[in-house]
Amino acid sequence: MRSLEDELFPSTPGKVKIERTHTINRQFYRCFASTSTMFLWALFLIALTASYLSFQSFVDSGSRYFSASWGGIQWEKQVRNSAQISRSDDIRNGGGKMSVLVTGAAGFVGSHVSLALKKRGDGVVGIDNFNNYYDPTLKKSRKNLLSKNGIFIVEGDINDAKLLAKLFDIVAFTHVMHLAAQAGVRYAMENPNSYIHSNIAGLVTLLETCKSANPQPSIVWASSSSVYGLNEKVPFSESDRTDQPASLYAATKKAGEEITHTYNHIYGLSITGLRFFTVYGPWGRPDMAYFSFTRNILQGKPITVYRGKNLVDLARDFTYIDDIVKGCLGSLDTSGKSTGSGGKKTGPAPYRIFNLGNTSPVTVPTLVSILERHLKMKAKKNIIDMPGNGDVPFTHANISSATDEFDYKPATDLQTGLKKFVRWYLSYYGYNHGKPIN
Repeated sequence: MRSLEDELFPSTPGKVKIERTHTINRQFYRCFASTSTMFLWALFLIALTASYLSFQSFVDSGSRYFSASWGGIQWEKQVRNSAQISRSDDIRNGGGKMSVLVTGAAGFVGSHVSLALKKRGDGVVGIDNFNNYYDPTLKKSRKNLLSKNGIFIVEGDINDAKLLAKLFDIVAFTHVMHLAAQAGVRYAMENPNSYIHSNIAGLVTLLETCKSANPQPSIVWASSSSVYGLNEKVPFSESDRTDQPASLYAATKKAGEEITHTYNHIYGLSITGLRFFTVYGPWGRPDMAYFSFTRNILQGKPITVYRGKNLVDLARDFTYIDDIVKGCLGSLDTSGKSTGSGGKKTGPAPYRIFNLGNTSPVTVPTLVSILERHLKMKAKKNIIDMPGNGDVPFTHANISSATDEFDYKPATDLQTGLKKFVRWYLSYYGYNHGKPIN
């Protein structure tokens, strides 16, 4: 048996030289072969990765194409069909028959306005991004209601300039009813950027599309009574100061009024701004007090009722949705025409702002009492002082300008309006005095 020494140091010198040479050659070959193999494997992995990325890009592109919420022959056909005008008469003041793009069409006011326009024979196309500020299921239900009435809603964002341009390429809209917005006063403290995105950037994107359209549409859009902010003069009139907003929401709406004025002045867009006062009614917004009060009363949960300084009850100029819709249609009918062409102004165009309210402020405790009467249930109330979250102690609209311009006359008091709302709520959510209806 060979010793360890023999293994390490063989007795024949030539053998050592030859074996060492062969060993070195074998090691070099193995190393070279190993390096070559690794290089080939590296090339293979690189090629595989590149192929995967290319395929993934193709899949993503295809997925975006096939899952896109707009575009295609069938989609364009739906837009055109929805925009068709069926009204034969022509009773409006210089406006003629309308084809209206309604933004925020799956929203509270937007859905009601869309239905009213379609009912009288105007062409209507809606757009809505169905965000989750409140339960999107309610928005989808409104969309289904509109669809049953022949109104097509495009799922998209008003910040999407390509989408807006495409819609105007398909339909020569005569009017735009701009109701898309990030609503709510208190939510601005949680998500301020959403207000800038929708209420300012979205508005500018829409105005840019409208000013470049040929012909330019007339624009009616939703401002807010919130712009009156800390104003203490009542009732609120359109000529009152609006430079003291109490919330970011109010500030974005005030900014919207200034921005629309700029586009009216430079590009000849016909602009009408509507300052809504606390709109309520069936299909309303769950974040509104009357809506959440109803829900909590039925569920036996307490409601929070705020009061102002010196124990004064808060009051709102509650305005029923049907009255707001009449004001919106009246504004569209009397909007006049834009005077620009291809982004160039050829003459002055109308610029108007109107209050749309009820002119009869009601305190929040009175609102609760009416709900208790209609629901036949007592509310569990937590009464606390109003926090500094952007709310104002009262609102009260002077509507004389709207009355003079298009005969705006609200006809629904809070007692009647809440009765209609409660009837809808019980039916939609399946409640019967707190118990689901089988």
